[in-house]
Amino acid sequence: MGFNFISMSRSKHKPLLERLTISDIAAEGKAVARHNGMVIFVSQCVPGDVVDVQIIRKRKQYMEGYPVKFHAFSPNREKPFCSHFGVCGGCKWQHLPYPDQLKYKQQQVIDAFKRIGKVEVNLVLPIIASEKQKYYRNKLEFTFSHNRWLTPAEIQSGTSLDEHRALGFHIPGKFDKVLDIDTCYLQSEPSNLIRNFIRTYALENNLSFFDLVRQQGLLRNLIIRCNEAGDTMVVLSCSSQDQETIENLLTAVAVRFPQIASLMYVINPKANDTINDLDVKLFKGCDHLIEHLENLRFRISPKSFFQTNTRQAHNLYNVTRDFAELTGREIVFDLYTGTGTIALFLARKSSKVVGLEYVAEAIADARINARLNGISNALFLSGDIRDLLNSNLVEKEGSPDVIIADPPRTGMHADVIRAIIAASPEKIVYVSCNPATQARDIQLLSAHYGVVKTQPVDMFPYTHHVENVALLKSLTHG
Repeated sequence: MGFNFISMSRSKHKPLLERLTISDIAAEGKAVARHNGMVIFVSQCVPGDVVDVQIIRKRKQYMEGYPVKFHAFSPNREKPFCSHFGVCGGCKWQHLPYPDQLKYKQQQVIDAFKRIGKVEVNLVLPIIASEKQKYYRNKLEFTFSHNRWLTPAEIQSGTSLDEHRALGFHIPGKFDKVLDIDTCYLQSEPSNLIRNFIRTYALENNLSFFDLVRQQGLLRNLIIRCNEAGDTMVVLSCSSQDQETIENLLTAVAVRFPQIASLMYVINPKANDTINDLDVKLFKGCDHLIEHLENLRFRISPKSFFQTNTRQAHNLYNVTRDFAELTGREIVFDLYTGTGTIALFLARKSSKVVGLEYVAEAIADARINARLNGISNALFLSGDIRDLLNSNLVEKEGSPDVIIADPPRTGMHADVIRAIIAASPEKIVYVSCNPATQARDIQLLSAHYGVVKTQPVDMFPYTHHVENVALLKSLTHG
């Protein structure tokens, strides 16, 4: 069984601990061993492995390390299916059977509420598994680099490499290091075919790949999006307006892949990779994709946010709608509404939905999606939610019966939590991609709201990440 390790050199002044038995999985996905009462977090292991561990970091209460020798493999271990496993930052749980992944994700939610939130949860429903464990993502972003990351196997081989340009993923924690990706199992074809064709074309025509340190080189990023119907969007990001070179490349892509529904490019001369503040130009096809969920249609533009696992997004939104217990008479406030997917999912069972979001471009998409679906009882407002959610909004739009919150991983600002308490909804449905910050926020709400139930949803197989929906009900209403 082969493994790739980012570093095999022994750390100076750090111990090598021999024959440790891996006993558990921690909240952030790393394996756990114990030595003389100290917790050891170890990468690329599963419970039951017996390993020698090179320590790379020591703290008062724990240490971190990586395995340098396996004395015994766990009977539950699976062989990773991807050649990039252990170096690429994604799919870190390929060696863990999927039922075990679900078990540890479920436990992560329980532990977060118990240890961080310190709140009583009446019911934690069984986690909803992802129907697809591979090829489930509808969006991937790749980075061009003039100086690719060399794997330990390549370094140890001593072979001189003629080509150092790469198109792939960033190495975790290293902004300027990119691993060249051959096959990725996260997105269905033609994703790999398109990426590999573009790399080959660029190498054969000696196009310059971006230098992330010096901030120079033509080709920067490649975004590939798809929908459930099989339509594909490709967005090429370049650092400068070398129009002839860009058009020649895109023409070659269009000829090789006539099935691409949306072929676009953007000029990004900035220091960061975000394109949200830039003008994306259409080269061929349509400037958006359409995704269908139930009887709703959603417009996906190059800058749109949309849950990257479409089928699980449907399950997530169903849970959110069920937890809201709508009768058609309720006023719903949807915080962090994004492009309005949850708001529009709830609108037809509500009296009114008010979506709040700080990204103005997302709100523009939400309004388009409302018109696209003939929904007239959804209002979308952009701005800082701390400023939007106040007594003036309640007075103008009505007191919310239900508040939906789907914040980023960092959770909600304390001012937003205070504003929710002041708005005094009967129910709060809190959707989170980070049970730890969700539990922290719910603790701040616990004097006014009790947790009725939670529903974990696996949006990202082969990773430790888990989505969780919690229903909170007022302790004073009815």
